[in-house]
Amino acid sequence: MRPSGRNLSDMRPISIETGVMRHAEGSCLISCGDTKVLCSATIEDKAPPFLKGSGQGWVTAEYGMLPRATNSRNRREAAAGKQSGRTQEIQRLIGRALRAGVDRRALGERQIVIDCDVIQADGGTRCASITGGWVALRLAVNKLLKAGIITTDPIVDHVAAVSCGIYAGQPLLDLDYAEDSEAGTDGNFIMTGSGRLIEIQMSAEGATFSRSEMNQLLDLAEAGITSLVAAQKAATA
Repeated sequence: MRPSGRNLSDMRPISIETGVMRHAEGSCLISCGDTKVLCSATIEDKAPPFLKGSGQGWVTAEYGMLPRATNSRNRREAAAGKQSGRTQEIQRLIGRALRAGVDRRALGERQIVIDCDVIQADGGTRCASITGGWVALRLAVNKLLKAGIITTDPIVDHVAAVSCGIYAGQPLLDLDYAEDSEAGTDGNFIMTGSGRLIEIQMSAEGATFSRSEMNQLLDLAEAGITSLVAAQKAATA
């Protein structure tokens, strides 16, 4: 039995509320159980210097966690004067995951920045950030298309992410913190809406895992991504 009482293949309840920020070109609040992330998209009319003259755009991301997103207060990284290695790794992951679903030439020489701010953490914050970040990106691109600034939709597919792991010897879908902190194997699966893999992060936290167990986790992840993509479609319809 899982600590949450869920079945092994059950996702946490998913909620995506759009238009939660007045000034952002695209925004949403995504809730995956008790994990809540505020995602916003900002359109900048020029691409980064390394893309100047290339005809291609860029999608990047920034990630942060509010001090009381967790059980005890975390010091603001701004107060420390630098970002942690974990923060840098996560925001790079979000950026490259979202870029996998974008035709950057169709975007033109502009940049879209996705900000992901965790307001409550209960496991899977990077996965929720990717899933919600795509919704914010979709809404921002819709504005570009509606205004006639671009004529071809640069978003070629949905992008979503979910965690899976082995807890108490059993493969689980969508780990919350109680499961994640005790899992023998932990993984994050990022996929497109059409089922193509973008990235898998897997590690043996307390026990090694077999090829068969890896396949079981991948099967669970595919089912979870299907649920997340359905939630994305409903939110952006």
